[in-house]
Amino acid sequence: MNGHIPVLFVEGNSLAEAWEKSVLEAYQKGCDIKTEYDKPEDPPCKDCSMTVVIHDPISEPMIHRDMPGGLEDLQEYVLEVVEGIKDHCVRNADDPNDTKWEYTYHQRLFDYAVPGIEKPYDQIELIAQKLAKVPYTRRAQAITWKVWEDNTCYDPACLQSIWCRLLKGDDETWYLNTNVRFRSNDAYKAAFMNMFALIQLQQKIADRITELSGKKVKLGRYVHQADSYHIYGSYFDEFKNRFLNAIETREFDQRTYNYSDMKDIMDEAIPAIREKAANMCRE
Repeated sequence: MNGHIPVLFVEGNSLAEAWEKSVLEAYQKGCDIKTEYDKPEDPPCKDCSMTVVIHDPISEPMIHRDMPGGLEDLQEYVLEVVEGIKDHCVRNADDPNDTKWEYTYHQRLFDYAVPGIEKPYDQIELIAQKLAKVPYTRRAQAITWKVWEDNTCYDPACLQSIWCRLLKGDDETWYLNTNVRFRSNDAYKAAFMNMFALIQLQQKIADRITELSGKKVKLGRYVHQADSYHIYGSYFDEFKNRFLNAIETREFDQRTYNYSDMKDIMDEAIPAIREKAANMCRE
């Protein structure tokens, strides 16, 4: 309908399958709309509201070869989100001359500071504690938005919330079901890495619930929701030459990797990644 942003839905068993489907769906069925980052010569982006359901988040193939960057970049992003290796790059909000980053997701999730409250909140630990005590609670969530900062800052957080709930399966194992919501998500250049890292965080939460409760907890479905799921017009040529061309000329197993086959390579890069991150944003 004219004037309505499309609401789209895809699902897949693995991350690589579901992400690929979501990007194709956004490109084929998204609306044309400008963005605040466009140059005058850029065509409008393809945009939609998107829900991506990944039924088995750690099933193979997990990695898509057309993700932005390489395997080391992917490992670096996981460490940034799950371990906070770049939290020192976040600026001091009380210093108007501090030009470092507005946020990291790890800092907002694990160290959420509120003005006037001395101790920040570790929201991920709170999620695990709530679910260890009451597995069916609907209150196990973490947020990133800081209304007193993010309405006026230059680069507000895109990830908005993580919501988790446990459900027991037929085998007496508990399954951690997770919903993630983004206000804005670059479908082609960012969403895969976002999903991959947040599934690693989902696993971390499941492991912590097991530790706290003694319950065996595995990963249930992962749902990724984006209010604006977009492909920027500025890289349509690259998108067509790489992503669309690969779909037309290669089989699915040639467009993906098994994480289990790449994990050793990614793990070997961790010491260098940590050293690189430690030296970032240092004066």
